[in-house]
Amino acid sequence: MAKEKILIVDDELQIQELIRMYLIKEDFEVICASNGNEACLLALQEKPDLIILDILMPELDGLETCTKLRKTTDVPILFLSCKNQDIDKILGLSVGGDDYVTKPFSPSVLIARVKAHLRRNRLLSENKVEKQFLRYPGLEIDIASHSVFVNHALISLTTKEFDLLVFLAKHPNRVFYTSQIFEKIWDDHSFEKDARTVMVHISNLRKKIEKNPTKPQYIITVRGVGYKFGGSFSSMQNYTPLYKNCASCHYQ
Repeated sequence: MAKEKILIVDDELQIQELIRMYLIKEDFEVICASNGNEACLLALQEKPDLIILDILMPELDGLETCTKLRKTTDVPILFLSCKNQDIDKILGLSVGGDDYVTKPFSPSVLIARVKAHLRRNRLLSENKVEKQFLRYPGLEIDIASHSVFVNHALISLTTKEFDLLVFLAKHPNRVFYTSQIFEKIWDDHSFEKDARTVMVHISNLRKKIEKNPTKPQYIITVRGVGYKFGGSFSSMQNYTPLYKNCASCHYQ
């Protein structure tokens, strides 16, 4: 397993070296920068798992650096500063910082905070991976590999059919109007000329994943509103229509 990488950004070399030694002792990989511009470059090149960022630096200070970093990375950023007023902490957190440690600081406390943020970030990453798999009774969707299994049998879907299924399956029992589905999947707002596109794809999708396409279990028609996923799954909550009923609308 690769070591987690920490970027230290501080123009005071003694503090930079002190933190570096403690992190290395805890088996982290460490890279260092002495100014904001160097930090932004290293963050792009090295992809650190966490950034320790001093606020008071020449040229580009820590707040400006954080704002710039947040355009390219969402890893935890821990501020270091000799400023200890609440307004300073609020400002640091408001520009994208995740924590604020005042100088002088205890190295052991700083390391504990580093570990806590990394642990939280790992849990968030694991949850993101889990969401790559959508599982319902008799149906499994592997988003990463674009694979769909019905009763453990691999089903062949077109790209649009797959995108349509994933979109609905990610929002069980939530009703989507046909025009909304069209705009999401086809990235086109010209609904009036292609209203039937969604209906045709849903019909084709039902033939592939439903045991009985005329009595669908997964993709349910809500007449006058649109479509929802998983209406027969009793564990799911009741749907909330996103649009008002339209008496003139008809769905398959």
